[in-house]
Amino acid sequence: MIQDEAMQNAIKEAYDGIQCGDGGPFGSVVVKDGKIVGRGHNRVIKNQDPTCHGEMEAIRDACRNLGTFDLSGCELYTTSEPCPMCIGAILWANISRVYQGCNIHDAEDIGFRDKRFYDYLSGKEELLSVTELGRADCLKLFEAYKNREDKKEY
Repeated sequence: MIQDEAMQNAIKEAYDGIQCGDGGPFGSVVVKDGKIVGRGHNRVIKNQDPTCHGEMEAIRDACRNLGTFDLSGCELYTTSEPCPMCIGAILWANISRVYQGCNIHDAEDIGFRDKRFYDYLSGKEELLSVTELGRADCLKLFEAYKNREDKKEY
């Protein structure tokens, strides 16, 4: 599958989603070895779930289809620059290549606030208060996990 064809599939996913009223114009596909292994579009409104971005839905679909949480060797094609949450999911899934259509400024122009989240992460804007609490007990929890011999690293 050529890159343009993969991006056209991501765009089709986005159109499908907006025509159904599922959410914004965000569609994605995950490709491995030239084949689409996962598809998704924004379903935030449909599912009443702010984590149902197109990238997240495509990653979830690819993981189900491949029977793994490790998408090494896969590429993601998406209609817009991934937000920080989706970047996190992409990194956790071990996807090493992303192709994006629009950027965060384009998304901001149609009413999405991804740029504010990037500003928060870079220290330019304060959107969230985070306080450390119960660290000693949580460190015991971490130690219990660390000492498990049957854990699977990810």
